[in-house]
Amino acid sequence: MNARDGADGRASPSDAAGRATAPRGKVFLVGAGPGDPGLLTLKAARAIASCEVLVYDYLASAPIVALAPPGCETIYVGKRAGAHTLSQDEITALVVRLGRDGKRVVRLKGGDVFVFARGGEEARALHAAGVPFEIVPGITSALAAPAYAGIPLTHRDYNSAFTVATGHEDPSKNGSSLDFSKLADPSQTLVLLMAMSNLSGIVAELRRHGLPADMPVAIVREGTKPQQETLVATLDTIVAEVDRRGFAAPAIVVIGRVVAERERLRWFDTGPLFGKKILITRAALDAHAFAARLWEIGAEPLVAPTIAIQPPDDLDGAEIAVRDVRIYHWVVFTSRHAVDAFFMRLRARGADARALGDTSVAAIGPKTAERLLSHGVVADFVPASYVGEAVAQGLIERTQPGQRVLLYRAAEAREALPAMLRAAERDVDVVAAYKTVALRDAEIPRQAQAADVWTFTSASTVRAFCDNVPLADCGMESKIVACIGPIAAEAARANGLRVDVVAAEFTVEGLLDALESSFTRR
Repeated sequence: MNARDGADGRASPSDAAGRATAPRGKVFLVGAGPGDPGLLTLKAARAIASCEVLVYDYLASAPIVALAPPGCETIYVGKRAGAHTLSQDEITALVVRLGRDGKRVVRLKGGDVFVFARGGEEARALHAAGVPFEIVPGITSALAAPAYAGIPLTHRDYNSAFTVATGHEDPSKNGSSLDFSKLADPSQTLVLLMAMSNLSGIVAELRRHGLPADMPVAIVREGTKPQQETLVATLDTIVAEVDRRGFAAPAIVVIGRVVAERERLRWFDTGPLFGKKILITRAALDAHAFAARLWEIGAEPLVAPTIAIQPPDDLDGAEIAVRDVRIYHWVVFTSRHAVDAFFMRLRARGADARALGDTSVAAIGPKTAERLLSHGVVADFVPASYVGEAVAQGLIERTQPGQRVLLYRAAEAREALPAMLRAAERDVDVVAAYKTVALRDAEIPRQAQAADVWTFTSASTVRAFCDNVPLADCGMESKIVACIGPIAAEAARANGLRVDVVAAEFTVEGLLDALESSFTRR
């Protein structure tokens, strides 16, 4: 490393005379949205995925924080009523310092950066310090929470305007700057953020300025999240109802005739899995898509991987099979991980899908076939039933005795498929593309205890789960156990679990369909 290299080995910036200068950082002020990770903007996701330091708030949900790249420094600066990790001045100073240090920083704020989030103050401080910054807007809870509660902020039958105001003004101000004579307008919708601690006073002012006692009011707590709750009352009764129900922040208040539309338009909190905590035991690589689907239907994913995907013990065998793939009549992939491993090794050889030549390709199910297609290969055969026996029967119908078949699969896969093919006189090579290893994690029992539903997508997830969780001590009798298919269900029963749900279609979507049907019947 020469004198002009930075600490990480990259060349430091220099001026026209060649003198080293301080590295030039940049701060992205990013709106994380109201909580549902699906509402994060694409630009925000790109900024998070490329940052070096992530400074995030209480309202930034865990799946969004998880988008930060490996090695990224994450700093939690959450503020809740009566519990501030850092003061606002300390947060602003931290962000400025990180930018001056040459870091690429994402300051992740709940909702939108410039809607009652103090983003303007942070941007002003960055400007004064000469630190480059960029604003990435987010969806504010003022819009999203009512929408997820089925409340349109405008409706031609009720109003043509809405006002968004804060219910928690700067305590150092001399009096309120809110003009209640204008806010108490029955022809508009009023949305109040951070108003729970001052609700009784706000209601009294609105009533004093003439807003009718029967004006509908909705309070949406934890909007867009699986914990979302909506309380509907009138201006006359809302304070008493809040006290009776123990409603607390974070919540937004919607006041107006549009609240009456909720019973017709509510959609998010009506599904059979809404609010259910669902444990995901599959490998972390596979958990993201499953968790995203659960968020979409209002369930809360608890991600607790019990297994991990690793390279096989016999790396040479895995490499040779890829090199010599054209000697086979058929290649069978029994998971998307096998597909990824195959094409990773193919690319390492400077080759692509053309290396398959006229070798036919089978996929155990539609998700494996989709992964093949992403690599430019259309599967020649996908069985109607996504198990090894169905693959074997289909291949026997499509091949002749003596023809060579490569099974590129997990090291610990079942022997039913190769056994059936060999019994039919096919020449079978079984090659481990990867191996599945069980994980030990003290967090898994806690997640299992908190969950309403345990899901298993393979026999290996069942075995690893049972190695981690003392079944007698985790309230097993109150849990719903759901398996992606009969193989996982058989393993669950063998390990002492009562199986409640088995998917008819052996995919994550099939598992969710089966769970929804089960809870609907219940």
